Amino acid sequence: MSSKVRAWMILLLAGAALVCGQTAAAQQQPDFSKVQIKATKVSGNIYMLEGQGGNIAASVGEDGIVIVDDQFAPLADKIQAALKELKITDKPVRFVINTHYHGDHTGGNVPFNNAGSTLIAQDNVRKRLESGGTAGNGGSIKMEVKPAEKAALPIITFEHDVTVHLNGEDIRALHFPSGHTDGDSIIFFPKNNVVHMGDDFVRYGFPFIDVASGGSVQGMIDAMEKATAQLPADVKVIPGHGALSNLDDVRAFTKMLKETSAVVQKAIDGHKTLDQMKQEKILAPWEKFSGQFVNADAFIETLFNSLTGHKGEFMKHN
Repeated sequence: MSSKVRAWMILLLAGAALVCGQTAAAQQQPDFSKVQIKATKVSGNIYMLEGQGGNIAASVGEDGIVIVDDQFAPLADKIQAALKELKITDKPVRFVINTHYHGDHTGGNVPFNNAGSTLIAQDNVRKRLESGGTAGNGGSIKMEVKPAEKAALPIITFEHDVTVHLNGEDIRALHFPSGHTDGDSIIFFPKNNVVHMGDDFVRYGFPFIDVASGGSVQGMIDAMEKATAQLPADVKVIPGHGALSNLDDVRAFTKMLKETSAVVQKAIDGHKTLDQMKQEKILAPWEKFSGQFVNADAFIETLFNSLTGHKGEFMKHN
């Protein structure tokens, strides 16, 4: 496992530990005291907050605040302070919508819940937080996730979609199954022409697809194609991680997913083993996507396990 993958998994483990009330990973946790929360206006009353973990979208207005994802528990006060510094409303964070269950997106659930926010997520997010289990790509990227404490669990869950009517907007969370995980939601802010795509679209390179938690490259491609088909050409896209984006960025990401999937599928059809695919460096044409979190070899594993329906050693957990 590369140092960058290890660092990212430490963050995920830290999030899992924090959301679950565990202390075993305490020595691995980053120094949250040094993290600064940066708020950027995206459109109208929609802001993007960056800190440590997944990007946060915030609808800030006279009815209160809705945030999408909440990073890590130790950052909750800093997130609240960043929202207050916008000087738009003194109303509280009324709702938190989780795009999926990973700790770098749900780690703040407990403090926000304790502060009076209502947690909302797709059914499988609550199930996976409640039960714990294993996350990973079926190969070299893997971690155990402990069951979350009750205060971290979404209070309102939905199967297909839910709409929050706040600040003059119909904020819609729509479930896209089997992409990054089996509980992914993409969040639409139609009035302000903004969408938060969670980790179905990221800017750090080859994506982490949690095959062990029901994710698949096929589902991720399907989510991107269906979402982009219903979005205006000039929509502003908040990725799960990385810089504010547009539809061209999403299309380039989707193109990479389709092309790399096709190359690995061709190798599978040719009865090549995983080791052979790695040795032959079949993803070399997409090397620019490698190395930030998921390197080329790890993504070959991801695609192989996703396309063959193989979850590796994790099948016993799911």
